[in-house]
Amino acid sequence: MKVPFLELKAQQPQILDEIEDRLRDIIANTAFILGKYVEAFEKDFARAQGARYGIGVSSGTDALHVALMALGIGIGDRVVVPVNTFIATAEAVSLTGATPVFVDCDEFYNVDVGKLEDLLRREAQGTGHKVKAVIPVHLYGQPARMAAIMDLADAYGLEVVEDACQAHLAQYDGKPVGTFGKFGAFSFYPGKNLGAFGEAGALVTSDEALYEKAKMIRQHGEIERYHHRVIGHNYRMEAIQGAVLGVKLKYLDEWTQKRQDHARLYNELLRHVPGIDTPKPMAGAASVYHLYVIQAHDRDGLRAYLEEQQIGTGLHYPVPLHLQEAYAHLGYNEGDFPVAERAAKRILSLPMYPELTEAQIRYVGEKIRNYVKSE
Repeated sequence: MKVPFLELKAQQPQILDEIEDRLRDIIANTAFILGKYVEAFEKDFARAQGARYGIGVSSGTDALHVALMALGIGIGDRVVVPVNTFIATAEAVSLTGATPVFVDCDEFYNVDVGKLEDLLRREAQGTGHKVKAVIPVHLYGQPARMAAIMDLADAYGLEVVEDACQAHLAQYDGKPVGTFGKFGAFSFYPGKNLGAFGEAGALVTSDEALYEKAKMIRQHGEIERYHHRVIGHNYRMEAIQGAVLGVKLKYLDEWTQKRQDHARLYNELLRHVPGIDTPKPMAGAASVYHLYVIQAHDRDGLRAYLEEQQIGTGLHYPVPLHLQEAYAHLGYNEGDFPVAERAAKRILSLPMYPELTEAQIRYVGEKIRNYVKSE
């Protein structure tokens, strides 16, 4: 049996007719940037995430960058970023001229709140530039511990931008992620839980002033055509992406439920397999399982075996940010973030998308059990 890691084509029969109708309308009217489909999606997505306002942009990375710019983060500032995340989280900080400050992860793969508190205490006691913001990441669709993070942010006077690029509809304590801080940033990269037909992203916020500022930044700082109040960028969402996302959003609840059902079956099949650690559930959190990530004692051997069995896998992420060449100038060393470093050598992402069948998931579980027995 073949089990791809991700199969985007499987989604098309459910959505393609309505999308094609919208694309014909866009082409007929030659309205290719922003426009009615983007505006409608912004409102609907903000409502789905429990926020007052949505701002469609060109990628999740751009969403993070716009949020930081709108909050005035810039040269000389320091922003706390989890070391276990995709580089875009730190990149957005660097693009503002600020410096990312890394912190280790916990057993849920997200920022370790205790280590965050220790870091903030040390930073507050130091001299020179202070931490101005923190970007918690809801990695793999699992919410970070937002109540504790917001308490620390309040205590130290920090801005909070949530990187929810993998966590559409995820909730913490019954509240949608992306609505705890000033901004929530989302990616609609094609493989995400809500994916575009290309690159796209969005911000959500309930602060009207920040909403207006972020909209200006998205479009060259414009308040009206050729009148520019601030320095901005070209981060506009294309009409085709707003049209596609507007259709797909109607199915996101259904697709999310399927992901959660798949995760429960994986948990059942793998819970007692020696040398395999399944994702840990966190009290008060509702993960949306953008990725289903296990840890394996012999990760590389297991991955090679699964490939032989026609089972696709992924690595998210094999090199923590402090060990990336792009951030060598920050002066971190191997051993500085032991939890993330250990996880990076053991993590393995299994197939996870709504259209997976029960038979496919059981096949994956069977092959993992067979490999472990043969070791």
